[in-house]
Amino acid sequence: MSITMSRGQAYIHRLNDKRNVWLDGKRVRVTEHPAFQGTLQTIENLFDLVDDPDTRETVAYWDEHTGSYVHKAFQVPHASQDVSSRAAAFRLWSDRTYGVMSRLSDYARSRLVGWYATRQDMARHDRMYADKIEAYYQEAKRNDAFLTIVQRDPQINRSLPVGEDEDAMLRIVKTNSEGIIVRGAKMVATAAPYADDIIAYPIQRIPGHLPELAHMVIVAVGSPGLHLICRESFAAPQLDAAHPLSARYDEMDAVLFFDDVLVPWERVLLHNNPEAVWQVRCNAASSSLAYHQSIIRLHAKLEFITAVTAAIAQEIGVDSFLNVQEQLGEMISQMQTIEGLIIASEAQAQPDALGNWLPSFKYIETARNLGSRYYPRAVEILKTIAAGGLIQIPSGRFDLNETVGTLMAKYLGGVTLQAPEKIRLFQLAWDLTGSALGARHDLYERYYAGDPVRNRAGQYIQYDKESLNKKVEPWLHMK
Repeated sequence: MSITMSRGQAYIHRLNDKRNVWLDGKRVRVTEHPAFQGTLQTIENLFDLVDDPDTRETVAYWDEHTGSYVHKAFQVPHASQDVSSRAAAFRLWSDRTYGVMSRLSDYARSRLVGWYATRQDMARHDRMYADKIEAYYQEAKRNDAFLTIVQRDPQINRSLPVGEDEDAMLRIVKTNSEGIIVRGAKMVATAAPYADDIIAYPIQRIPGHLPELAHMVIVAVGSPGLHLICRESFAAPQLDAAHPLSARYDEMDAVLFFDDVLVPWERVLLHNNPEAVWQVRCNAASSSLAYHQSIIRLHAKLEFITAVTAAIAQEIGVDSFLNVQEQLGEMISQMQTIEGLIIASEAQAQPDALGNWLPSFKYIETARNLGSRYYPRAVEILKTIAAGGLIQIPSGRFDLNETVGTLMAKYLGGVTLQAPEKIRLFQLAWDLTGSALGARHDLYERYYAGDPVRNRAGQYIQYDKESLNKKVEPWLHMK
C-alpha cells in the first residue's frame, strides 16, 4: 500500500540527498539536525497551503502544462489581475512568517519567471538560452522546486577591480561532453541548505577579457563538490518560547564552496558570455516580479514590528505620552508608505513588449530604497520605547515555582497582561530586535538589495531629469 505524501512532506523528503551542509565544523543532515527543524516545519506548512482548500485559490493557480495546482510565484502575469493575484499569494506567505523569512522560494521563483517570460529577447546573445530556461522553468514548476539565488563573491579584497581576485570568483575551469566544471566561492546564499537548486551568476559586470567568469548556472544542492558552509544557527534546539522567531524562522545563510562542481549542459543557461550575463542581471521583468515580492514581505515585517511596539507601549503604560505617540505614528507612516507604494506599483502595472504584465518598477524601487532606512528606524523605536524592559526578561520558567512565581505575578505584570503573557511579549520583542536573529535582520534589511547609497544615487541617475528641468526653466527666463 503506497502512502501519498503532502507537498510539504515531499519537499522534506527531497532534502535527504547527499548535500554537503556544514554547521559548527561538522557535516550534518538537514532533515535530522535540530538547528533546522523549526524552519523545516515552517516551510513544510507553507508548501502544504497549495493543497489546503481554504488557501489553495489564494496561493496557487491551475497550470495546464503540469495538470496541477502550482504556487503563483511561478505564474507569468498576462493581465493586471494576475499581478494582483500573485501579490495575494506573496502576502499570505509573508503574513504566515511575519515578514521575517526574506528568501522563501517565492523570490527566486519570481526571478525565474521573469527570465522565462522574456527568454526570446536573449536570442541575439545566446540561441540556446531560451530552450534551456523554458525546460528548467517547466521542471521547477512540476517539482514544486525550492529555489534560491546567489550572486556575490567572497569579501577578500574589495579594492581590486573585478576579475583581479578571480581565484576566489566562481569560474569555469574545464568543459567536457557532460557540461562545465566550476571552481570558486559565492556568498551570501540565504536559505541554501533548504533549497533544491541554486541559481548562480555574477552581480557585477564581467570584463570581456575574463569570459570564464561570465556564466549563469543552475546547480543542484546535492551536487558532488558543492559545500555549504553555514553561519552559526540562531534556532533553539526546540520550539523555545523564549526565542519564538529564531526557533521557527531561521532561514540560514551560507557561503558556497565549489570544488570542481560539474554542471550539466542543460543547466548551463549561459557561459563565456559577459554581455549576455549582464543582460540577465539587468532584466526588467525579473527584477520587477521578484522585488514586488520583496516589498510585500517588507510591509508585512513593518506591520509586525509596529504591532509588537504598540503592544509594549500599551502594556507599560506609555502609549498616552506624546513622544511615544509620535514615534508610533512614525512607524505607522512607514508601514502605510510602503503599502501605498505596493498599491501604486500594482495599479500602474503595464504590459511589456512581449505582453507580460509587470508592476511599476519605479514604485518598487522607491519602496526598496526606503526599506533600508525604515526597518532599522523601526528597530530603534521599539528599543527606545521598550528600553530596559528588553534586558530584564527572566530566563527559564518560573510560573511553576510557587515562591518566585508569586513574586513574578506581583512585579512583572502589565497594564492588562499577567506576568507570563507580558514576559512572552518582551521575549518576542527581544527576539525581533536584540537576539542574534534580530541583529541579522537589521543588517539584512540595510544591505540585502546592495549598497543603499548606490541604489539611491542610481534612482536619481536613471530618473527623467528633463521633466524636472522643465519645472524650473520658465523661471530662468522671466522678464
